[in-house]
Amino acid sequence: MGRKRLITDSYPVVKRREGPTGHSKGELASELGEEPQPRDEEEAELELLRQFDLAWQYGPCTGITRLQRWCRAKQMGLEPPPEVWEVLKTHPGDPRFQCSLWHLYPL
Repeated sequence: MGRKRLITDSYPVVKRREGPTGHSKGELASELGEEPQPRDEEEAELELLRQFDLAWQYGPCTGITRLQRWCRAKQMGLEPPPEVWEVLKTHPGDPRFQCSLWHLYPL
């Protein structure tokens, strides 16, 4: 009886050569000889809000704005991050900041 055939048997084996630092994955900027660019303040704020959207300990975020969710979590004693409140108050009319990750998806 022969060896059990695997799905990977139908694909050729490709060996990647390692870069000068010994890493072959996850360092695209260094492979191109560029330093990673620091993220600006707006991107850092948007990332903070995305992390708030993904944190389930503050309740569901679909169908309400981030500010409504933050206030609901505060009323329930869940201690939402005060940094999120500050970011939301500095961008009151911008939907990128006010709407959650899921606002474009139908319920």
